[in-house]
Amino acid sequence: MVVAKKHVPIVKKRTKKFNRHQSDAYKCVPSAWRKPKGIDNRVRRRFKGQAAMPSIGYGSNRKTRHMMPSGHKAFLVQNPSDVELLLMHNRTFAAEIGHAVSSRKRTEIIAKAKALGVKVTNPKGRVSTDA
Repeated sequence: MVVAKKHVPIVKKRTKKFNRHQSDAYKCVPSAWRKPKGIDNRVRRRFKGQAAMPSIGYGSNRKTRHMMPSGHKAFLVQNPSDVELLLMHNRTFAAEIGHAVSSRKRTEIIAKAKALGVKVTNPKGRVSTDA
């Protein structure tokens, strides 16, 4: 397995999710973010002590965006031939096996990735060790 390319430190400006205003108070209001539109809304007017609204300033560094802690970026793989695409980019991308891939195909993908020196993020999924 190849070590990831050197990169600048990954800095997450915010790890907490942005929750919708009053989603904690009412069961019928889901927590998925929606921008407040009311004329008197405290969150929209950015009053002190109110929930923060998402803005472009919370974005990640472009060099480390979508990067996993290992330093690789995930690349979805559905069959063994997809692993070959990562041969020249094995220091930048790591293979991630799709959720609908059968256990037989998974073992083939893992074997091919090991032969080509490609990191697999989820090698233990749906691969039974007992017979």
